[in-house]
Amino acid sequence: MLGLTGSAGTAPAKNDWVRDVSERDFMAEVVERSREVPVIVDFWAPWCGPCKTLGPALEAAVAAAKGKVVMAKVNVDENQMIASQLRVQSIPTVYAFWQGQPVDAFQGALPNSEIKAFVDKLSALAGDGGLAEAIEAAETMLAEGAAVDAAETFAAILGEEPENADAFGGLVRSHIALGNLDQAEGFLTAAPAKIAATAPVEAARAQLALARQAENAGPVTDLLARVEADPSDHQARYDLALALHAAGRVEEAVDQLLDLFRRDREWNEGAAKSQLLTIFDALKPTDPIVLKGRRKLSSMIFL
Repeated sequence: MLGLTGSAGTAPAKNDWVRDVSERDFMAEVVERSREVPVIVDFWAPWCGPCKTLGPALEAAVAAAKGKVVMAKVNVDENQMIASQLRVQSIPTVYAFWQGQPVDAFQGALPNSEIKAFVDKLSALAGDGGLAEAIEAAETMLAEGAAVDAAETFAAILGEEPENADAFGGLVRSHIALGNLDQAEGFLTAAPAKIAATAPVEAARAQLALARQAENAGPVTDLLARVEADPSDHQARYDLALALHAAGRVEEAVDQLLDLFRRDREWNEGAAKSQLLTIFDALKPTDPIVLKGRRKLSSMIFL
């Protein structure tokens, strides 16, 4: 975080990512700090009209980045040596520092869209701030049965990045694992529009549909007996697939649905294919069950 030291007469910082910086702390708070996080330096003065427009717009964009970049405000009237060293000839002038070096700059006021693009480009230099590692850790927790810990971790990630589709889908799947199906459905209903149709969220939606079905799944042994007694009983085979999936026997469920599709692909308005696609959507695309199942389904479709 940038230092709290400011210059007399400057406006107070408006959030935790924007600070006033002087010649005394410029090296520490801009050059050295930029080795950890990109730093935007806004050279301004109280009498500068365009500065009054650009400054707040930059501050808003930096605040929206939530720590992926920080901002240093330098009053050129009170810090002329720094302005001279960086050859600031007119204001507003904005520099971007990363890894101790200036990497970008512009002069004059810009439209909000260009300011956002400038901040976004700089934010990308530092990566995602460790969110990918946090998501991977949460996924491991979920896979190992620590669904409560996984849910808390996914929720914390969403606190940093509310439209992170992987974290959102993970949060929903964690609640499904905990049996909180109504809460999971509530999350999906309120999914941000930007990520509502993304693959991670669709996968969570498919898992919820399967979990709802599992609530009404019949005993595997009874259904298996019915299918063995009458292999043409399509409803029994379909119900057996649901029961097998509910019992965690996913590959067997897929095999039963593929057999049903082979026997009568149009049965119950194509229910076998629809259920297969729901199962595939709920799994990772690279899952061997998905790869094998899709290959078999495709071979039957295009016969």
